[in-house]
Amino acid sequence: MANSTASGKSNGLAKEDCKETSSLVVSFGEMLIDFVPTVAGVSLADAPAFKNAPGGAPANVAVGISRLGGSSAFIGKVGADEFGYMLADILKKNNVDTSGMRFDSNARTALAFVTLRADGEREFLFFRNPSADMLLHESELDKNLIKQASIFHYGSISLIDDPCKSAHLAAMRIAKSSGCILSYDPNLRLALWPSAEAARKGIMNIWDQADIIKISEDEITFLTGGEDPYDDNVVLTKLFHPNLKLLIVTEGSAGCRYYTKEFRGRVAGVKVKPVDTTGAGDAFVSGILYSIASDLSIFQDEKRLRKALYFANVCGAITVTERGAIPALPTKEAVLQFLLEAAVIQQD
Repeated sequence: MANSTASGKSNGLAKEDCKETSSLVVSFGEMLIDFVPTVAGVSLADAPAFKNAPGGAPANVAVGISRLGGSSAFIGKVGADEFGYMLADILKKNNVDTSGMRFDSNARTALAFVTLRADGEREFLFFRNPSADMLLHESELDKNLIKQASIFHYGSISLIDDPCKSAHLAAMRIAKSSGCILSYDPNLRLALWPSAEAARKGIMNIWDQADIIKISEDEITFLTGGEDPYDDNVVLTKLFHPNLKLLIVTEGSAGCRYYTKEFRGRVAGVKVKPVDTTGAGDAFVSGILYSIASDLSIFQDEKRLRKALYFANVCGAITVTERGAIPALPTKEAVLQFLLEAAVIQQD
């Protein structure tokens, strides 16, 4: 497992020497355009209009961390087209380091049409044939940027096809050897994989390398072959591996569960009226990674960890109150205001 303690990176530098880069979170993977219906509860064919919104889970996380006041970078590939340049500009405007971003003149930026059901849940229709994000090569990796990170975050979509798969695995090796904390959100999108078995195998092949894993109830059911996602024994025996620092199970508005080697528990969720759940999980990941990047020893203190997880729950809750992913990600001020108002309501 990567040696990522509060004393600094595994190359022997003291924390003081790493001060400028110790809080950097590098996100690796896809960035795309989500087309979201302007009306909820309709099929794609019946939608009267769509609003384009920047998306892609790793990019969402990078923006979310920056919005909260953290330091983040994005590594990935988009098309050398209007959408690709727009996405790069959005990252820059949100103070995300884009030096690891690449542009492909022979492939288009990925598109996803997202159907919103009446309850705010989503269905996806992807256009990737292949899209630029699938064509990132290992030779195009910004290795120095990866080495500067304290946390290297990724999903599983970039593991589906080469050359991006090979680039992803190479980036993980660089991050691990540099002492980064490896953060993994599988973000299952079954329609993108050749088969369910390929998805299960691809996701689990790198499972035991992560230090932090965030997973949903549905993903537990899928990865364990249909077992009860609410059973702690299922989670601990099937998904918690010896190198893991933190495993988080998100449960939407119900909150989340957490598992470490020393303790486990549940943190209550936040009730809001959902408009669009797109990006809620990414906002949660942004919140927890922001807290961890600010306090690398948080895994040893359950009280601090629970506080950070509640902060992440609030990040996710705020995000579902607006359409789109990146446009809805909260600032730290918005989260603190939400917490303040919640505290006042509790006192009343």
